[in-house]
Amino acid sequence: MTDRFERHRQAWTHEEIQKLHMLVTKGMSLKAIAKSLTRSEESTKNRAKLDKLKIQKMR
Repeated sequence: MTDRFERHRQAWTHEEIQKLHMLVTKGMSLKAIAKSLTRSEESTKNRAKLDKLKIQKMR
């Protein structure tokens, strides 16, 4: 049902932030980005908001 995230409440590394920026520029969905980073969707969305990134909405 729900995925478990072992990275709960851990700080973002520089490599993860770079990967987030790359995946957002490729136009991936929030769910795909979160799964790729092994982070929750909420955590990914919050980090993107901090970095002023716009994640595309899948229709």
